[in-house]
Amino acid sequence: MGFFPIHFKTPPRYLLACILCSANGVLFGMDTGIIGPVTDMTDFKAKFGGSENSTIHGLIVSCILIPAALSSFFAGYVADRLGRPKGISIGVFIFGIGAAIEAGAVQLSMFIVGRIVEGLGEGLFLGNLVVLICEISPIRTRGALTTGPQLATTLGLVVGYFVCYGTSNIQSSLSWRMPFVLLSAFSMILCGLSLIFLPESPQWLGLQGRYAMAEEAWDKLGVTHADREKVEVSVQTTEIEPGTESEQDGQTTMEKLMDVFSKDVRGRTFLAVFLMGMQQMSGIDGVLYYAPELFQKAGLASSEASFLASGVSAIVIFAVTVPGLIYADGWGRRSSIVYGGIGQAVLMFLMGGLYAGNAVHQSTGAGRWVVIVCIFLFAALYSVSWGIAVKVYAAEIQPQRTRASATTLGHSSNWLCNFLVALTTPILLAKSSYGAYFLWGGCSIITAVVGILYMHETKGRTFPEIETAFKGKSPGKKSPFLGYKGNV
Repeated sequence: MGFFPIHFKTPPRYLLACILCSANGVLFGMDTGIIGPVTDMTDFKAKFGGSENSTIHGLIVSCILIPAALSSFFAGYVADRLGRPKGISIGVFIFGIGAAIEAGAVQLSMFIVGRIVEGLGEGLFLGNLVVLICEISPIRTRGALTTGPQLATTLGLVVGYFVCYGTSNIQSSLSWRMPFVLLSAFSMILCGLSLIFLPESPQWLGLQGRYAMAEEAWDKLGVTHADREKVEVSVQTTEIEPGTESEQDGQTTMEKLMDVFSKDVRGRTFLAVFLMGMQQMSGIDGVLYYAPELFQKAGLASSEASFLASGVSAIVIFAVTVPGLIYADGWGRRSSIVYGGIGQAVLMFLMGGLYAGNAVHQSTGAGRWVVIVCIFLFAALYSVSWGIAVKVYAAEIQPQRTRASATTLGHSSNWLCNFLVALTTPILLAKSSYGAYFLWGGCSIITAVVGILYMHETKGRTFPEIETAFKGKSPGKKSPFLGYKGNV
């Protein structure tokens, strides 16, 4: 009886590149999973004290977000000028430096400076992950592959929560320093790997007038001619040496930044900015940052129990993101945003109503368990709908010339709204047990209505088809590119 060798087919390079690019999302997830439990640790409170005050606690958590919003505004320009891989690598490196400063903080001000530096890096790299994946993916798998950073983010949440759960029993400042040490180390590793192995986008090469190099890049990525997006070629090809002018198309830097508001794209820019902002106003990071506090309010009195419950919620989020990634091109972006928003609103209104009706008692009663289950369900529903669809949609609806700039501008809106949620959540929870839930639910339902009125479906469509759809008929009318008539 003979032995037959098993031959494994080498994955195409575009798939490996998308996996590596997505892996950088772990960093964002880890930071989100770390900061809530860390600021609730005994040694952290003993060292800095300020986290006992709800306003200062919110400031410590949220101070990463404003610098992220500012750097995100320019991240598209950096990626357009230097290329996608370099823009991502620079951001990841700065992020790692910030995490190292936090790990070594000896005063609260130093810790906050670390978070500010971390935010500058986060804003530079996070938005460009989706842009690069969107531009190197085959049309038929673009939806699934561009959800990779979200899957990596949820994995980072799991890692962050359980790293903190494991270090919380250390009887020294290492209990809260070690998570940031690991975060900084991971950042530097991913920075090096991204700089060396991430390929350049054929779309970016085309915009630089390097059409031959763009076609060669498609070949190296292993994308067939049928699955390639049309490369937009710069009208000025070789007349200007790369790097000698601020823009090859003759635009100044400010004109390039403001191009996202030109007449043909500003509607899509505003839609992307709105959706990215409301993604945070749904309250997801209020849940993720302050999960220990939310679970304690719902009845899990001990800090250890709330940490563990937070970790379980992270596992739930990661688990549901996997089928979300697999079926991203089947469910559709518009459907995910509309139906997801309605479901999120129902859960938030239910929790808010229970608290408002004084039906949640920490020691007894079913109300507290309903709230705990609803927190899990909300996190799962968000991850399988808005967590995947919004960022992919914001990148897909833009033409090539504004994709990076408009997508990262949308991320600026995301960061600003994230800041508002992170800063106000502990204040709202201290003042009212139900106000935050009603606010978040209201934002979700408003977004669902906007989705019904203004969103075109983009799943399975090429960029030229999406462009034609937005320049043509409204979502409420039948379109040959959308395949529906007013429904989701």
